[in-house]
Amino acid sequence: MPVSALDPTTAGLEIASLRRAFLNGSLSAAELIDRVLARVAEWADPALWISRVDEATVRRRASALAAAAKADPGVVARLPLFGIPFAVKDNIDVAGIPTTAACPAFAYTPAQSAPVVERLTAAGAVPIGKTNLDQFATGLVGTRSPYGVPRNPFDARYIPGGSSSGSAVAVAAGLVSFALGTDTAGSGRVPAAFNNVVGLKPSRGLVSTRGVVPACRSLDCVSIFAPTAADAFAVLEVAAGFDPDDPLSREAPAAMAKPDGSSFRFGVPAARDLEFFGDHDAEQLFAAALAALERIGGTMVEIGFAPFRDAGRLLYDGPWVAERLEAAERLLNEQPTALLPVTRAIIERGRSYSALDAFRAQYELAMLRREAEREFAGIDCLALPTAGTIYEIDAIAADPVRLNGNLGLYTNFANLLDLSAIALPAGFRPNGLPFGISLSAPAFGEQFLLDLGARYREVGNLSSAGGSND
Repeated sequence: MPVSALDPTTAGLEIASLRRAFLNGSLSAAELIDRVLARVAEWADPALWISRVDEATVRRRASALAAAAKADPGVVARLPLFGIPFAVKDNIDVAGIPTTAACPAFAYTPAQSAPVVERLTAAGAVPIGKTNLDQFATGLVGTRSPYGVPRNPFDARYIPGGSSSGSAVAVAAGLVSFALGTDTAGSGRVPAAFNNVVGLKPSRGLVSTRGVVPACRSLDCVSIFAPTAADAFAVLEVAAGFDPDDPLSREAPAAMAKPDGSSFRFGVPAARDLEFFGDHDAEQLFAAALAALERIGGTMVEIGFAPFRDAGRLLYDGPWVAERLEAAERLLNEQPTALLPVTRAIIERGRSYSALDAFRAQYELAMLRREAEREFAGIDCLALPTAGTIYEIDAIAADPVRLNGNLGLYTNFANLLDLSAIALPAGFRPNGLPFGISLSAPAFGEQFLLDLGARYREVGNLSSAGGSND
């Protein structure tokens, strides 16, 4: 019988429940890892992982944690992620395991893990492996990898979303408790929507990006996939922290939460500015999600979407594409065929922009940021579909650039406008495919968004749906 992936919260890997079991002695870290490795083996999808931590190494770490807890039960309480299994997107360094960014010719083996991985393992978390992604994190589809397309657990004909495809699927499939991704244009949110999990995109600089292969270094964020907002918060509490060796790291303000989260105002674009690309089921689910937000104390406010939409267009139709050359330029010059054609075409466009283009775009973005600030003056957060629709793999293959662009309509602007964001499950279409919404707030609004996410889960249309594991 195939492993169920239709509701990751039923897989028994939620952090709070595992911690209770560890604390009361009903489960050991070694027992949990035995169960996790069995599930990984049963989930027969060779495209999900690019590399795995050697099973003997995983078992030794789990056994050492179990022995430490037996000798001193206080170890579990002191380590907030004691024994918790997790996955890492393969553009984030894990010591001794190749980092490929889904490009074998680019691969290198780091001697040291990225600081975010070090923080998680120091808190007791157990890495299981490195997950597949759109090459050089360039794409929102999850199909741009020489390692294959991770299987969408709800219907294998459909894309898993990207670029953090494998990380989202690993959580949805119940193989790990959480996974790290990255998010520049929506890579930590779109896959969450397509796999019925939570995707947290922290504010830029809140989580160190040192040891991450850059997509657009000035915009990149390390993201978190988890079954619930509560789990994402547990991970963020460990992962976040100022890194003096990361020049783009930022100190978080002392208070990240909105003082009174019981009532809030959420902005929604006018109907004429919403686009579902013919997906009427998604349109109905979005309306239901807005009603759920009102049930938890939200007041809906119509906002102008133009500054957000126009800022999002700058990401791929402006000089920020040139920033994508940083990681891949040498390889592109020396071995251009090592990149997939669609990835190469996107990154090579960066050569066409001048310094003058970059300054002009910065001026335009500054104006759009000011306009977005005016919209936020009357709201606490923005509520949008995470993606207006979802596509079959064959459709993406036939029209890869335009359809990928459609998927970024509601996500591309977030890092350019310095926002925090969370993607939340928001029900299922009649065909069993999940739909998701995203909430965005000004920088360092993570705790407020996570609180809303936890409350929304209690009233949202989040029941499991049938689907195909074929």
